[in-house]
Amino acid sequence: DGLAAFRTFLKSEFSEENVDFWLACEDFKKTKSSTKMAAKAQKIYSDFIQADAPKEINIDFNTKNDISQNISEPTLSCFDDAQRLIYSLMAKDSFPRFLRSEEYKDLVKKQKNRNQKKWLPFL
Repeated sequence: DGLAAFRTFLKSEFSEENVDFWLACEDFKKTKSSTKMAAKAQKIYSDFIQADAPKEINIDFNTKNDISQNISEPTLSCFDDAQRLIYSLMAKDSFPRFLRSEEYKDLVKKQKNRNQKKWLPFL
């Protein structure tokens, strides 16, 4: 529920690509097959990194350039620097605003109601 609320909030701010990229990187790191790794790396690159990507993330030139140079032979850590940058951006910017948002207040209220119903099953 928390991820869905955060994603809804980011969508309202036109920045849901950040959490989408972070989640794609987490999925990528679990990849075992080198064939699948190459395909997933290329998908992440085309979706989030390359110029004019549909969900282009805001990272610095050097990080983008490093990924571009290494994408032909990806490793499980090839997106780590970019993922750290995006995580930091969300932690310092988006998430504090989310904690003050209506989406978060609704989430807390819904969670309180669920917890109350667990303790008071007759409600």
